[in-house]
Amino acid sequence: MNSFACYRQSFRCALAYLFRLLVFQVNSFWIQLCYFISLSFLGPLAYLFQLLVFQVNPFWILLCYFISLSFLGFLILKIISPNNTSYRPKDFDLYFTSVSATTVSSISTVEMEDFSNSQLMVITVLMLMGGEVFISLLSLQIFKAIFQKQKGNQNRNSSVSTQLNSIKPFHVDHRIELGLITAPDFECAKLDNVGTEVQSMGLENLKYKCINYLGFVVLGYLLVVNVGGSSLILLYVTFVSSARDVLKKKGIQRGTFSVFMTISSFVNCGFIPTNENMIVFKQNSGLLLLIIPILLLGNTLYPTCLRLVIWVLRKLTKKDEFYYMLKNPRDIGYDHLLPTVHSLLLGPTMLGFIMVQFILFCCMEWNSVALSGLSSYQKIIGMLFQSVNSRHGGESVVDLSILSPAILVLYVVMMYLPPYTSFLPVEDDEKSLRKCKKDQKRGRVMVKSLIFSNLSYLAIFIILICITERQKLSEDPLNFSPLNIVIEVVSAYGNVGFSTGYSCRRRLKPDGNCKDAWYGLSGKFSNKGKLIVILVMFLGRLKKFNMEGGEAWKVI
Repeated sequence: MNSFACYRQSFRCALAYLFRLLVFQVNSFWIQLCYFISLSFLGPLAYLFQLLVFQVNPFWILLCYFISLSFLGFLILKIISPNNTSYRPKDFDLYFTSVSATTVSSISTVEMEDFSNSQLMVITVLMLMGGEVFISLLSLQIFKAIFQKQKGNQNRNSSVSTQLNSIKPFHVDHRIELGLITAPDFECAKLDNVGTEVQSMGLENLKYKCINYLGFVVLGYLLVVNVGGSSLILLYVTFVSSARDVLKKKGIQRGTFSVFMTISSFVNCGFIPTNENMIVFKQNSGLLLLIIPILLLGNTLYPTCLRLVIWVLRKLTKKDEFYYMLKNPRDIGYDHLLPTVHSLLLGPTMLGFIMVQFILFCCMEWNSVALSGLSSYQKIIGMLFQSVNSRHGGESVVDLSILSPAILVLYVVMMYLPPYTSFLPVEDDEKSLRKCKKDQKRGRVMVKSLIFSNLSYLAIFIILICITERQKLSEDPLNFSPLNIVIEVVSAYGNVGFSTGYSCRRRLKPDGNCKDAWYGLSGKFSNKGKLIVILVMFLGRLKKFNMEGGEAWKVI
């Protein structure tokens, strides 16, 4: 009997006991009817869950997860009253906000200060549950169930010695952007020798223990960074009067701001409870310095820091499970546990990208209006903060619309790059594994041949938005310039949240009814344009599935 059958039987017994207790206490026909109905549906529900976990493509699982979470968030946001009772955002804008929070994109069509404290907490939960680390933690639990089921199947079909000599693991074909687990191709991987003591434990048992330990490590990492970051930010806004006065003036609770800010930075969402994003805090260099490491720990440097934590635990505990994780990361199947070379080169690559942006920013904007009123030290910290956020953070201390086009084009490139982009002068284990993989089904090969590349989809979506907003492009070319639309779409695809916004002063024909608002350019799109941006945000959150798309197209 496999694990799911055991769980099903145990749950049936517990449910039967509960209903029997109710029947003896309250002799009701309806209670007895519910008892029999529950027993009738429990088996199919358990089977449906098992089917979803073991049979359905991970792409559809994660897509359904994001869609369901976004819709649930929309319903809760709609039920809760906003701060301004005389103004209630449109339902489509609320759904747009929910999708943006769930996909950690922070593209906004509603001013953040319109949301009440309760709504801000809902957005906080959506960001956390849509973040890469949290989803990977859930994926580890699914991986444990799959691994245990496969292990049970192997035990029924072969002896333990046969398992150790010829490993036939489960197979999952697709990987998810910072999300679901990748099951490696063990036939291509060569396991390192980990000592006679490790071999005597049994390889399958060792892997299962590694997954268990890794789950605790990821959970601890998630809690330490978010609890520690929230505490530090809370201390800062409590003791620094300038930051405290801003929150008091805007009616934002310090605790809410600290938790919201930390989680938004950790998942690299970019939502800030203030309308002006971080512009209102551009002189608070200490706060910016606190946020920078949180941004890096939750995204770009997560694999490097995770390996560092495992290495430290290995030194402290001397456990072979941590040693095995470090030496055979692909055997564990956790997408964020990268090979040694890739993990080590993530740091220098990330620093190189930041330095290129920082130098260009200094050369082009040192004396610009965007940084007016700041001291030299504040300018340096502000430019560093902006350069870190251009990859995936989305928080901003300057108005992007007044920056030079050269910087904006560089930001477009940075937003397009995946988070784990690194310079690899030598071939790592991941590339070797990819070379070994071969699709056995011709139908799947044919479908993959028809798929475009991510860059092609971006071009299509940009063209579609230019079509849906063509009237605004002709009537208001400064706000709705092609470059601004490209920034909006690439920002949504990269789940960054950068936007040039909308300004009534840039209108060629003055409009007395025009009012400036602190939200992205998407807020001025038509519903068709907003729907396209929603699709782009989902595409960006799932783009890892299509990293090899478009290979059938040969450009010679």
